[in-house]
Amino acid sequence: MSSTQYTKKIALVDCNSFYVSCERLFNPKIRKKPVVVLSNNDGCIISRSNEAKALGIKMGEPYFKAKDIIVKNNVNVFSSNYSLYGDLSRRVMRTLKRFNSEIEVYSIDEAFLDLSNFKDQDVEKVGKEIRETVLQWTGIPTSIGIAKTKTLSKVANHIA
Repeated sequence: MSSTQYTKKIALVDCNSFYVSCERLFNPKIRKKPVVVLSNNDGCIISRSNEAKALGIKMGEPYFKAKDIIVKNNVNVFSSNYSLYGDLSRRVMRTLKRFNSEIEVYSIDEAFLDLSNFKDQDVEKVGKEIRETVLQWTGIPTSIGIAKTKTLSKVANHIA
């Protein structure tokens, strides 16, 4: 039996704190600082940097409930900018198509990618190459989970 195997491999590529990552691209001063992005009417927190998560700011939390923590910790607050996020999402998805033109866009910041055309022993290297390429070409950091099914790749992504 040959040592080269091609089995079913589905990757879920997920942009990390996508809206925050988009804001940081154009405002390098907020890198490594706590950042939140608010929903359309500035009602709820819809994206948080790791620094904001560490302060206990919760996803979907109404802004007024988190305001004390936000003010006390100088958290950078942004209103959502969907045209910017849409543009960067399209750039990320176009970059992913370099690895397989058959991608399934799952949401503005997630896509499933069939990596079955790569050898099993190369899949970890390919995953790292995808992350590096997306970061280099778009400035957006990603996490990737790879498994035999979409459901398992979603689980693997959370572990990653």
